[in-house]
Amino acid sequence: MPKYPAHDDATEPPALLDTPELNRAAWDRAAARMLAKMLGEFAYEEVIEPAPHTSDGSTYTLGLDDGGSLSFTARRGVYGSWRVDPDSIRAAENPGLRDAGSVPFRDPLLFLTRARRLLGLDGATLGHLVRELTTTLTADARLDHTALTAAELADLGYAELEGHQTGHPWIVANKGRLGFSATDASRYTPEARKPVRLPWLAVSHRIAAYRGVGAVATPGQLYAQELDTDVRASFADALRARGLDPDTYHYLPVHPWQWDEWIVPLFAPAIAAGDLVPLPADPDVRLPQQSIRTFANVARPDRHTVKLPLSILNTLVWRGLPTERTVAAPAVTDWVLGLRDNDPFLRDTCGVILLGEVASVTVEHPLYDHLPETPYQFKEILGAIWREPLLPRLAPGERARTLASLLHTDPRGRSFTAELVARSGLTPTVWLSRLFAALLPPLLHFLYRYGTVFSPHGENAIVVFDEQDVPVRLAIKDFVDDVNVSAQPLPEHGTMPSDVRRILLTEEPAFLTQFIHSGLFTGVFRFLSPLCEEQLGVPEGEFWSLVRAEILRHHARFPELKERFEMFDMLTPRIERLCLNRNRLHLDGYRDRPERPHAAVHGSVANPLHVSA
Repeated sequence: MPKYPAHDDATEPPALLDTPELNRAAWDRAAARMLAKMLGEFAYEEVIEPAPHTSDGSTYTLGLDDGGSLSFTARRGVYGSWRVDPDSIRAAENPGLRDAGSVPFRDPLLFLTRARRLLGLDGATLGHLVRELTTTLTADARLDHTALTAAELADLGYAELEGHQTGHPWIVANKGRLGFSATDASRYTPEARKPVRLPWLAVSHRIAAYRGVGAVATPGQLYAQELDTDVRASFADALRARGLDPDTYHYLPVHPWQWDEWIVPLFAPAIAAGDLVPLPADPDVRLPQQSIRTFANVARPDRHTVKLPLSILNTLVWRGLPTERTVAAPAVTDWVLGLRDNDPFLRDTCGVILLGEVASVTVEHPLYDHLPETPYQFKEILGAIWREPLLPRLAPGERARTLASLLHTDPRGRSFTAELVARSGLTPTVWLSRLFAALLPPLLHFLYRYGTVFSPHGENAIVVFDEQDVPVRLAIKDFVDDVNVSAQPLPEHGTMPSDVRRILLTEEPAFLTQFIHSGLFTGVFRFLSPLCEEQLGVPEGEFWSLVRAEILRHHARFPELKERFEMFDMLTPRIERLCLNRNRLHLDGYRDRPERPHAAVHGSVANPLHVSA
């Protein structure tokens, strides 16, 4: 018989995770908001088609699979959007009873089960979706439990503010993070707000490659900036103790979860061969940002932000780092920065900040990277990208906040935007005009002059404010994942190196404008404009008139680009409707595939920037 240790020698079971945020009041508030968002965004993407219920067109009904129905009030907005009032949603078991027989309804998970045929969900998608929405609700409840007022948020630094954001405004399951346990979520998510120290790896040159530009063109230059002398010495000593030559290894930080869940299981042969050597954590503490795989160095803000693969399924994709694009990141940075630095308008007039991805280490998996049919997440397991830090690039008195923060509303109902406008001392329309003047000119100039677009969604676009909280300029990050260029060749592309040309995605001019329309206008301004009407008294029509005026002002500034304004037509009567929730519900679901999925296109919507003659 096997002998087991005595009770006193047995390993004590870990304490159960405490979850004070999971209480009825917090859960119900989060659930009501999610159901309203679900109805609004599914209706916007025409997954569902609510029917008008009252003559004034403000109340709608939606029949369910079981013969019951939901009724709710909603405000219609630009791009055909819906803004559903969470407190108005009611359920009737008999549609003919109408309001007299209805009761409040707040459960988005129950809605899924009662509307699965209406939503066109198969069993596998429904099962995974319930899980992803439940974990999103859990994160929302945690955010509610620790929420600050808008005034308190306005005093936070850039990296700290990220931990209070509520996630993608368009995607319903925006914090699913499939792969994380509850303990993982309590440690590594932005809303956990727990600084972490990252362990490092040494990876043999046999399987790893370094790329860098500018002041970090060589690995030694990067490590001299990122690691103290004693830390670098300890890494070298650890390798020598194993009989290994430090000069034949690259160093990179690694996410602790990724090491445990993916790297050790799938790189075990490389560990056994000494090609992968675990090292201690460096002393710096870092905060996970909204992208969850990106860490800002809060101990040393002058040091780079680091982006690491994290093989969890969140929003549309697995959050790894594609090897080919990681290799190319510094070269893409070098080209894009060259456009900015050689253009007086971008460099001097706009003062646009481009947070370059200036260094990378990629690690090849000996099998997966050579199997084209393998699901893409197996080719994105190990690597690192170092991005230029934001704070050293700000002028004295300036502060920065992601564009997404402008959509935030605190528990008392006050929006973050309203707080900033009040602090600025400007009228709302003047403040909004300053916001559009900071954001649009650099984005439009990259598009018109260089046939190049970023994806300026709420997380990638950063608003820089002066000491009075007035928007003054734009900062942009995430080049390699979100830069696209015109498929129609332009003379300005002549400076593009072949390795950059090979890696950057291309789109026809008519679709290239979608990155601004969908990333900025549909993805942010569609939600900001009704918020400004409610809290600032700026009618939605006036909001969009200010946006259009800034575009026309840019056209007047560069009359020599008239043909480009027509080629990249931002003012066209209609644009294609990109759909982010349809991808999960109907196209890709939760199945594995060899290539990363993309947003679905479903019909078209009226462009609020078009004014007919």
